[in-house]
Amino acid sequence: MLNSARLQVLLEIARRGTIVAAAQALHLSPSAISHQLARLEQELGVALVERAPQSLRLTPAGVRLAEHAQAIADLMAVAQDDLRAHSQGAAGVLRIGFFASAGLDLLPRALAAFAADHPQVELELIMGQPHELVPDLEAGRLDAAVVFEHPLDPWCRRAAVDVRMYFEEPQLVVVPLRHRLGRRSVVRLAELEGESWIGTHGGSTGEPVLERACAAEGFRPRVRCRSDHYQVTINLARAGMGVALIPALGLADSAGVHVCRLDHPQLHRRIGVATRATNRNPALRAFLAELGAAAGEIRSLLDMRWAL
Repeated sequence: MLNSARLQVLLEIARRGTIVAAAQALHLSPSAISHQLARLEQELGVALVERAPQSLRLTPAGVRLAEHAQAIADLMAVAQDDLRAHSQGAAGVLRIGFFASAGLDLLPRALAAFAADHPQVELELIMGQPHELVPDLEAGRLDAAVVFEHPLDPWCRRAAVDVRMYFEEPQLVVVPLRHRLGRRSVVRLAELEGESWIGTHGGSTGEPVLERACAAEGFRPRVRCRSDHYQVTINLARAGMGVALIPALGLADSAGVHVCRLDHPQLHRRIGVATRATNRNPALRAFLAELGAAAGEIRSLLDMRWAL
């Protein structure tokens, strides 16, 4: 195995022409340089320099090895610069999981700011439900996961995962424009008994939040259709197929429907981010700062528009 320090000695001799000059460049004594050169020749079994009383010249083998030494030195410099960029969070890979409606506004706000300041960080984005993303986070396949949690459907917190909640997102009722509640700004869930609903498929427990909330009010909703794509849900409500419960982040296009705030203490989602306490990815801290800033902006917008 070639010794990198001895290769550096040969490289400096090739660059500077004498042992004394190489010793000065490497802050070593001339005798130390001569010793390292002799050890290198012994290890390789080939003469690397021609010594004369007043001169020193590389042999063809010495010239060839000096070329290899320069290539190795260049590669080590590239590696050092690359790792320095990684340690400062300026380069590397950041893997982020997110739920679908976070991808409409919250996550794009954070990523736009992050990418502008960290153009060399490669971003991998994976969409899924929190109960799908958290195991990947635990296993190290994700660096962070933008998550939500319903008071009526909490998910089991895991010791290896830290969760920071940013804000509460209201659940909204979407009805066709000519619906009997089409002029109301706030409704109670009990007022919607007997309606046809466009519901969701539910989270990790399999029982949708709508059914849980309605059961607490003493009735079972009549669900005509189920979809976890909120624009599909809104389009069906627009067509008069029923009413729907939509989280505020999922309300991208409300043209042709009426949206009411729901007066219910438990029908909202808590929005936050899950991370792994042991994760030492330097880019993560910068992303979390941008996500927190974006969450503050979204929280202010929701408070202004949907405060009871």
